[in-house]
Amino acid sequence: MPDRRMIIEMGMGNDQYGMDYTKAAARAIEDAIRHSALPVFATLDLSTDAMRVNVTVGVQEPDRVDTAALAAALPRGHATVSVVKGGLNVANPAGNTIVIASAAVEAFLPAQTGWVLKS
Repeated sequence: MPDRRMIIEMGMGNDQYGMDYTKAAARAIEDAIRHSALPVFATLDLSTDAMRVNVTVGVQEPDRVDTAALAAALPRGHATVSVVKGGLNVANPAGNTIVIASAAVEAFLPAQTGWVLKS
């Protein structure tokens, strides 16, 4: 059976002074996962190693994001990170550009037997 998405969280992060797209993306991912809890693992006696995590980050310059570093920083599951054009670059009157990233973090579990989610 295919994996089933159990959780999706969204987050936003920025780098105000360094135009560091990876830092802004990391902050967006942290913002998303900071809002989630995963009691399903303890409830079903599952290891978090069973979880597949897909992260999609939007920034204005996707090629400037270190996806391997972002995936390595995720605390649980087997992660993949992809980057798409999105987010915002905002010119600051002080002369620098603020980089704003958005992120979606999805957690997938193998299909489980013996219980079902109610619609």
